[in-house]
Amino acid sequence: SVDLRECVSVVIALDYATELTQECVQIVYLCMVENGHGLSVTSHPSRVLSRSGGNATLPCTIHRDQSLAPNRKMRIKWTKLTFDLLTEVDVLAAMDYHKRSYGSYHGRVHLCGSSPSDASLVIEDITLDDYGRYKCEVIDGLEDATVVVSLDLEGVVFPYSPRLGRYNFNFQDAERACREQDGVVASPQQLREAWRGGMDWCNAGWLSDGSVQYPITSPREPCGGQNTPAGVRTYGLRNKNMNHYDVFCFTSHYNGHFYFLPHVTKLTYDEAAAACRRDGARMATVGHMYAAWKLSGYDRCDAGWLADGSVRYPVARPRPRCSPTRPAVGFLGFPDKKHKLYGVYCFGPGR
Repeated sequence: SVDLRECVSVVIALDYATELTQECVQIVYLCMVENGHGLSVTSHPSRVLSRSGGNATLPCTIHRDQSLAPNRKMRIKWTKLTFDLLTEVDVLAAMDYHKRSYGSYHGRVHLCGSSPSDASLVIEDITLDDYGRYKCEVIDGLEDATVVVSLDLEGVVFPYSPRLGRYNFNFQDAERACREQDGVVASPQQLREAWRGGMDWCNAGWLSDGSVQYPITSPREPCGGQNTPAGVRTYGLRNKNMNHYDVFCFTSHYNGHFYFLPHVTKLTYDEAAAACRRDGARMATVGHMYAAWKLSGYDRCDAGWLADGSVRYPVARPRPRCSPTRPAVGFLGFPDKKHKLYGVYCFGPGR
């Protein structure tokens, strides 16, 4: 017989430590449904993909022995698991007609309830912070059963360092910087997916679990050695207050319009900000540019100011004088804001 709660803890720890193989997923599934006490819950699929601003249904199906009498006091509880697995964030609790949602989920979550056995959770108006693993727990008298579902978001990971140069963020600074760029600190899983998509970046950056890593697709001497295999290199968990690195941010779709503002002359930073305001918009962030480039195929060879004072340009179609070998977001650094050398990228209401 299997202690389901102990099994789930092992599974979650394993999934955070490494990516699950198909064989492992099958073992996890068997582990989830096996408790031998007439009550179990399952989730199919165990991973759900959505996007910022969208909706998602996290599946949870109750399997209850038919010989058991109906129990109107059966309790359903959804929580979100933190990366360190030490705490859980309450999302929703329900018993019969009584339901309650918590914190930032209040008013955005409800049970699907398509049948008495359906304990699936519906999340509306998804935010970047909703990404992660959720636990569905069903309590029926003295028995309980649990299953874990992952909510993944379609989006893009991008590296970020400040005007001061590389390795100037402690963890709290890194979180603030990603927020300012309309993103959140990326998770290890999100960085690994970005690496699989071809991301190659030699500077080490913070991730959401407090680790510091960087993705290498083309091994070379300055980035861990030419003879080392490609992969995501890690420094492990670091001191969030004392250690300083860059950061990898994650952003998803946004509600609004990202665009290059045509202008007769080149602009200083202040002139660029004023031009966006006159157009009923604001200066775009780095997150806006990466999302438009990766998720919408935005392509423009013109260098333009962004809100953080950097100058960048998104190239979806490689060509001479832009990005000749591969799609990329070009980066010209943080120029003197008084230079009249660039255009501007704006972000405003949807058109």
